[in-house]
Amino acid sequence: MCSRILVVMGTRPEAIKLAPVIRELRRRPDQATHVCLTGQHREMVSRILSFFEIRADADLEVMRHDQSLSGLASRALAGLDRVIDDFKPEWTVVQGDTTTAFCAALAAFHRHVKVAHVEAGLRSFDRFKPFPEEVNRIMTAAVTDLHFCPTVQARENLLGERVRPDTIQVVGNTVIDALDLARTQLGDGAEVAQSLSQLFPGFQLDRPFVLVTGHRRESFGKPFEELCLAIRDVARREDIQFIYPVHLNPNVQRPVFEILGGMKRVHLGDPVGYPEFVLLAQRCRFILTDSGGIQEEAASLGKPVLVMRDVTERRESVDAGVSRLVGTSRDVIVEWTLRLLLDETTYRQMARKVDVYGDGHASERIADSLGVAAPRTSSAGARRNG
Repeated sequence: MCSRILVVMGTRPEAIKLAPVIRELRRRPDQATHVCLTGQHREMVSRILSFFEIRADADLEVMRHDQSLSGLASRALAGLDRVIDDFKPEWTVVQGDTTTAFCAALAAFHRHVKVAHVEAGLRSFDRFKPFPEEVNRIMTAAVTDLHFCPTVQARENLLGERVRPDTIQVVGNTVIDALDLARTQLGDGAEVAQSLSQLFPGFQLDRPFVLVTGHRRESFGKPFEELCLAIRDVARREDIQFIYPVHLNPNVQRPVFEILGGMKRVHLGDPVGYPEFVLLAQRCRFILTDSGGIQEEAASLGKPVLVMRDVTERRESVDAGVSRLVGTSRDVIVEWTLRLLLDETTYRQMARKVDVYGDGHASERIADSLGVAAPRTSSAGARRNG
């Protein structure tokens, strides 16, 4: 009997982390896999899927200019309800902590369709940091039938919330699977290096540089200004390049280009494709970010990360000493950026490859589990732990 599986994604990180899962599911003849995009990061997701040679079956195109979270959620929920009604899946697979993930899980629950949550159990224990992602994860867990946790700590978090142990599996993080696939396809990186030289004129891949990413909603306003001012301070002082593919959100673009635009050693441009990102992450000295997923990729690549957040739901790399929370204070960001540039002892301590997020086989474990019929659990039953 063929299992019918709906995989839903909306953002670039979801596309990266679900791509190896989709490839593994579609490799199996006993599983009919339908891929639905909500359209949160439409252009960026399309590029990711193209790189991983994945075809989408539906696109809800929910994005509107300067929309509210509630407006996004209402359109996504209504559109996903129609998709689920038409396709009639046995499982709906969601990933992470986005509005798309929560809406897909809720729409599936409303239709009595089982929910599988990839990257389940991460918690910062501050419902406004990251916002709205922390609450999206908690609400998604409430209607999930099978929790695919990336780490033992994530499992412990769910057990602490009285989620039934038999609904939890520790499988590793699929981002490591995606990273391994991308590195294989990159080869020597010559073609991607040429692409980067066109996207960032004047940037020299063979000279030392710091990779920067930043997009968190809770950092809009003064925190982003602090980040940009810190980069400006260091770029004026040290002979080091910064490369910053800038998120398309106007709340990010505005302060970045106002403060850093035109600086000689700071290279700004549009978001890059996944192969370009992987090459940059491989070649950089270290990464300055507020992203969650990049903490995972960097740990696997042996690159230090300065995390511009006060709390993180990914404690494993912080506890391993390869990532450090530096918050959004200009002075603290400058201090630690200079330390990683100038203090070789500190740099060597953090520039270590640690396999705290998986072994590259998470997607196989997920596909195996979804191929086995599982009993439907009620939302109340899934919360009881004896």
